[in-house]
Amino acid sequence: MRSTRASVRHFVRIAAPAARIWPFIGDPTRLTEWFPGIVECRVEGSQRTITTHAGLSMTETLLTNNPLEHRFQYRITTGLVREHLSTIDVLDLGDGTSVVQYSCDADPAPLALMIAGGALDGLRTLQRLVEED
Repeated sequence: MRSTRASVRHFVRIAAPAARIWPFIGDPTRLTEWFPGIVECRVEGSQRTITTHAGLSMTETLLTNNPLEHRFQYRITTGLVREHLSTIDVLDLGDGTSVVQYSCDADPAPLALMIAGGALDGLRTLQRLVEED
């Protein structure tokens, strides 16, 4: 059996409690501040439309935005995407640091690799933003 689906995970440890990181993740309009290549972000209800620096627009459905569990999930619903789910978890380690994990499951597989590659850069940007604040 040949799978066309892929799952990719990246994480960073940030020298800050989850409460300081969550505002960047939990506010879906702040994506432009930390995810590379996203220049515009509009949210209407549970729909988020992002625009890349190349002018490509994609619509996403926001599925989970849980400030208690520090979990954010969304699904890309446009383009050549057959199936997609991205999850961002902020795990407070209780010592003034947190781990932020970004996971992406997608079909076709190259989409997961592309999104997760950008997400790793985004996590590193998020780390700099929070730690320099």
